[in-house]
Amino acid sequence: MNIPENLLYTEDHEWLRLEGDVAFIGVTDFAQKELGDIVFVEVETVDEELGKGDAFGTIEAVKTVSDMFMPVSGTVLELNELLDGEPEIINKDPYGKGWIVKISVSNKAELDELLDATAYKANVEE
Repeated sequence: MNIPENLLYTEDHEWLRLEGDVAFIGVTDFAQKELGDIVFVEVETVDEELGKGDAFGTIEAVKTVSDMFMPVSGTVLELNELLDGEPEIINKDPYGKGWIVKISVSNKAELDELLDATAYKANVEE
């Protein structure tokens, strides 16, 4: 299982990569494998400020639809345009081209509440 060391994680299987005050958010390799073939991503929260734990969109696979949750509070700046025509890129490259949203982080203290790679790995291996 691929769990990059440079990312932060939630127990709900989202990852976060911080670049200054902006964070990229996606679903983990574990999550995309559990979901199976991803066929659609819906995010209707662009330009909205959301709190930590709020749903920012849904991800649809052949078998199920799941909510995706904000790892930290912030404003959703952008949806990854690649997902519109190629949602399966999340299955192929969940930590690279398969990112889902970009947000501006409004409370950096919440980053300390996220899991590092070691803690996330222990969480999914339980």
